[in-house]
Amino acid sequence: PVGSGRQWLSWVGLDDAVGALHHLLQHDELRGPVNVVAPGAVRNRELARTLGRVLHRPALLPLPAPAVSAVFGEMGRETLLASQRVVPRRLLDSGFPFLAPDLEAALRRELGR
Repeated sequence: PVGSGRQWLSWVGLDDAVGALHHLLQHDELRGPVNVVAPGAVRNRELARTLGRVLHRPALLPLPAPAVSAVFGEMGRETLLASQRVVPRRLLDSGFPFLAPDLEAALRRELGR
């Protein structure tokens, strides 16, 4: 985990990202901004644990927030320590079928495990 591990992260599998773009091209009524993210945002701590489980590696020691700030500065604070919980409301409302809405399933799919 990075920092406290409590920050929200939105994610999406590659197949779902490409599928969402194809879906948007097929549905003219979907104009303007659309959040291309999986329906289930997770906390950073959960991402680290799930990735560790999929890779059969421990994910115990957090990367301290001061280390992130010291090494990456503002960019690190904004990308690794910030929290954003995004919902793909327009994709869901339009009936887009996510192939991997679950983080662990998506990671296993992406990593061939």
